[in-house]
Amino acid sequence: MKSFKPSRAAGRLDVRLDTSLELLTERAPREPVARALATVVATAGSTYRKPGARMLIMADGSNLGLLSGGCLEADLKLHAQEVIESGAARAIEYDMRGPDDILFGIGAGCEGAMRVLLEPAHAASAAAAAMAAAGRFTAQGLGTCLVAVHDSTETPLGTYGLETVPPHLAAAAAQSLDEASSREILLDHNGDRLRAFVQYLAPAPHLLVCGAGPDAEPVAAAAGTLGWRVSVVDHRPAYADARRFPGATVVRADARALGTVIDLAACHAVVVMSHHLDSDVAYLRELSAAGLPAYVGLLGPAARRHRIAQELGPAAEGLKARLHGPVGIDIGAITPEAIALAIVSEVHAWLAARP
Repeated sequence: MKSFKPSRAAGRLDVRLDTSLELLTERAPREPVARALATVVATAGSTYRKPGARMLIMADGSNLGLLSGGCLEADLKLHAQEVIESGAARAIEYDMRGPDDILFGIGAGCEGAMRVLLEPAHAASAAAAAMAAAGRFTAQGLGTCLVAVHDSTETPLGTYGLETVPPHLAAAAAQSLDEASSREILLDHNGDRLRAFVQYLAPAPHLLVCGAGPDAEPVAAAAGTLGWRVSVVDHRPAYADARRFPGATVVRADARALGTVIDLAACHAVVVMSHHLDSDVAYLRELSAAGLPAYVGLLGPAARRHRIAQELGPAAEGLKARLHGPVGIDIGAITPEAIALAIVSEVHAWLAARP
């Protein structure tokens, strides 16, 4: 089954802000530790996480990720231990709407219901293989799907990838890919009454940082913590050092070559912050000519932005609707770390189509 490049709608690349998949695949223990994968497959009412959210629960009780604000995790760990010991997947439900919540002894008061699929997820498991394959697609900027079968009389419960999805579910997965949307499916296949959640996975955000000065480090780190893909470009050898940006792709190149060293069509947002006027002008000239990404952030005060616009001349018109400067939400930031928080927060809000 194919994967595909996400379409551009209204000048924006398709994007997924729930990066629990990437965070789990990147941070899961490398040693062969027994573990269970918990996936939210259906919700009703107000819940902390939505369908497609995932967490890993290890045999020793430790975990990666959250499915609630902490109110369900203790109970989930008990069920996860049984799944790890038995090797059999199961689905469990929590209904926290009204007084029935008391029956669970949780007292969450979230006014929502959640169905969770628990399955073995050790390194050689089908679930781990499906997540790893999906992660390889999204890391390349490609859309893909995961299918979580959580109720069936015949089909084994669990998470399937594009290469392993049962034939009778392939059409639903293909439709989700074509429409770039997730769906719940109910299917009666040769007497097998089946319920599954087909999750469409758009690529995680890809942030381009133009300029690798010291204050670019916390920007890249903050974006990486969210599970975003990060690329950093700078022409200065002392700055374009991959050791300073763990997990990011670092490219040393002249600003005037930006369009040839970076696939700008695969970037969701860019922040220009070289602190070098000529370089910033060159970066912005390249971005103007490319017509993308749809979000361009510029570090520095309004007076500097005005001077750069003058230097750009007619090229400034190609950035008019895309340029955000001074970049960052006004949170009263003073330190480089707080400024990075303000920058990444503004990009996140823009990706989420928040004002």
